[in-house]
Amino acid sequence: MLTKKSTTYIIAPLLISGISSAYASEFNPDETAITFGPGAISSPRYSGANEQSTGIIPLIHIQKRNIFLDSINGLGIHLQSDNGLYFEPTLGYDSGRTDKNSGWRKGSDKLKGMGDISSTVNSGIAIGWAVARWLVFEGKTTLPLNEGQGVSYSTSIDYIPIMNEDNSITLQASALFGDARYMNTWYGVSNQQHVRSGFARYSSAGGFYGTDTSLTLTHQFSEHWGAGFSLSYAWLNKNVANSPIVMRRDGTTGTLAVNYTF
Repeated sequence: MLTKKSTTYIIAPLLISGISSAYASEFNPDETAITFGPGAISSPRYSGANEQSTGIIPLIHIQKRNIFLDSINGLGIHLQSDNGLYFEPTLGYDSGRTDKNSGWRKGSDKLKGMGDISSTVNSGIAIGWAVARWLVFEGKTTLPLNEGQGVSYSTSIDYIPIMNEDNSITLQASALFGDARYMNTWYGVSNQQHVRSGFARYSSAGGFYGTDTSLTLTHQFSEHWGAGFSLSYAWLNKNVANSPIVMRRDGTTGTLAVNYTF
């Protein structure tokens, strides 16, 4: 029975969005696996902020064969062929951004007058290739189900030098892209926002806007108990870094979690 292995590869997607689940169908047993636990997270208050926010977040991942539901990626199905090519549609949620400090949403008092970016349900489509057990390529598109946030895209490479019953290490490098609506929703300053906030007007065309690099470590103490740590570094290029609301063009996010699987 590969329960211990299954738990190791379930916890990785919980720690940081974007870690590939390309091997989940290989290790998951036929019965439903439920993984849950608390996670401590420290991250920028919003993309471009020069302040950190810390808190406790609930992490949960439910999986039966190829179908999963978790607190980061939402509801999805992972379909993979024998040659490693896979297709993964998901239905998730984005809480948007507020113009004041918040314990559960992105946002900062320094954005006062910018108004809120509305929360939305979004659909994701990931297509990838697990070339080997230690190397995965993926492209993903995230489309909101309303017109409020714009469309974002990412391409990523996962390198997994260690993957066994007790430990895993995953290194991921991603390139980030967005359409014009996405770029100006999250980094632009409209005329109305300029008047209310005092920030200079700013707009950007769609395209490449940054990178994200992460390291994720997991360890299984027993068949049911495990823990994980992830550290990611995000960098914004000049397309958005020149925005007046971007007060720091890079940021670090750290997550530490303990999980139980049954």
